[in-house]
Amino acid sequence: MTPRRLLFLFLGALTVLRLIYIAQIEVLPDEAYYFQWSQHLDWSYFSKGPGVALAIWLSTHLFGDTAFGIRVFSPLLSLGTSVIMYRFVLRLYGEPRAIWTVLLMSLIPIFQAGSLLMTIDPLSIFFWMAALATFWRAVEKSPAFSFWWPLTGALIGCGFLAKYTNAMQLLSIVLFLALTPRFRREFRGVGVYVLFAVFALFTIPVIVWNANHAWITLIHLKARGGFDEKPRFSIGEFLAYLGLHLGVYSPLIFGGMLAALVWACKKARTHLKPRFLLAFTLPLLVMYFGLAFKKAGEPNWTAPAMLSLAVLTVVFWLELASEKIWARRLAVAAMALSALMSLLITDMDIVRQMGWPLSYDLDPTARLRGWKTAASTVGAFRKKFEADQGSPVFLIANKYQTAAELGFYLHNKRIEGPGHPPVYSPVGPFPENQFYYWHRYDEDTDFTEVANDILRGPDASNLAEDVRKELASSLQALPPADSENDPEKDAESRRRFLRALKAAAPELPIDTYFSESMGFSRFAGRNALYITDRVEEHPSSEVERGFERCEMVACFDFKRRGLPLRQIRVFACYNYHQSEL
Repeated sequence: MTPRRLLFLFLGALTVLRLIYIAQIEVLPDEAYYFQWSQHLDWSYFSKGPGVALAIWLSTHLFGDTAFGIRVFSPLLSLGTSVIMYRFVLRLYGEPRAIWTVLLMSLIPIFQAGSLLMTIDPLSIFFWMAALATFWRAVEKSPAFSFWWPLTGALIGCGFLAKYTNAMQLLSIVLFLALTPRFRREFRGVGVYVLFAVFALFTIPVIVWNANHAWITLIHLKARGGFDEKPRFSIGEFLAYLGLHLGVYSPLIFGGMLAALVWACKKARTHLKPRFLLAFTLPLLVMYFGLAFKKAGEPNWTAPAMLSLAVLTVVFWLELASEKIWARRLAVAAMALSALMSLLITDMDIVRQMGWPLSYDLDPTARLRGWKTAASTVGAFRKKFEADQGSPVFLIANKYQTAAELGFYLHNKRIEGPGHPPVYSPVGPFPENQFYYWHRYDEDTDFTEVANDILRGPDASNLAEDVRKELASSLQALPPADSENDPEKDAESRRRFLRALKAAAPELPIDTYFSESMGFSRFAGRNALYITDRVEEHPSSEVERGFERCEMVACFDFKRRGLPLRQIRVFACYNYHQSEL
């Protein structure tokens, strides 16, 4: 059997195992959060484009609202990335290096995790790799124009809709063309400009959404990168960021990558292929490790750059291993250690089964454990509390991750209205996450929105014909917000509408005399349960000031294999009243 066939058998078997495994572990908080996005499709979102929401919307419509349904595309995207990488490296350096590069990527812990969890990274990595391969094909056909140019722009655009980092490939392309004399002529051709034009089309959804939301994504990214803080220089932050990379890429593998990076920088002066790969490696590494001198970021931010760096690493170490026996031994040890770390990152209980009581506080996979049980416990407590109080409550969580997890796993989600999340997250005066833009418990519900829901909903047929017609007619006759008509006539139109709505929905708190009041709070006077996974003595100030009083009513300690996993505290919050922020 040929090495290529063995490789593809390995990738096929690995993909099947991943597809089986993703159904066995609970949903990550970020996955639950992105699932909420997929329930509220939009042009873009608070921190990212619509790519991950669209992918999860499609996968859950195909396979259901389950952990498997959310994640099914992740192993498939990983397989696609491996196949494209194989074809790309085969074209550059031949089959042996192509096989070893794919094997290396399959054994790196952070890419193993990315092959199991459906976040923005599987999409980002797939489209980055695809764009890298198609741009090389465009370069090969230079100076002739080919469809590889617009295709590269489209692939970068698709990656951008998942993760804004993918736009850095545009800088990589410009750098490579500018630094390679024989390709500078492309700036006088149409290919590179077509590429940029096609990419620009994919930015339209993000631009449109942000233009309507005060450019909040730019503000968020500025804060995320530490640009809104005073300038500082911290060796400690830089070393912390370096340490994170040593952990998630495996110490020996990452060390080998750094050695290959030094080699490639020298080689790129006279060789085209290392220069090409470096152009897609250095910009991201320089940017994020440069920012780390101020504030350490997340190690997955540099993951796209590691695709081309992995190719350089294999080329360098295969050449060195052919000459030095110690290099061969070190390479084998690095691959073995990385494989072991990748195995452990899928199930840290292996360590506990070996007799080491590893605390869940030190276990990165703890975030994947215990949420189903926690949601079931909260649901049962809510039912008992409502029976004691004699009225339904709504749920608020301490942060968006907790709200998303409980909202996903609650059996009886009890959504308060169209567009509302199952569990609310506290919001302040300024947006901090996507929950700010969805329906909230501290907002007024517009009566016109309620009327439209009634007329379009399944209960419309239950209304008396004259009531339904009057509601529809009075709704249509309402004056616009900027009306310059006779104020008395506008007020009478509003009073007519409110009387019609009161007839259709007598339970609504409608005052038909004060026509200026065109909204109401669904939650005024109601009680809520505040759920937190932190050690808090009282709810956050954003929550507490909206209620008459709050008190802790339950504390649940969840254990796994005899070790503390998570504590959930529940506070009863009584008599909600709106308050100014």
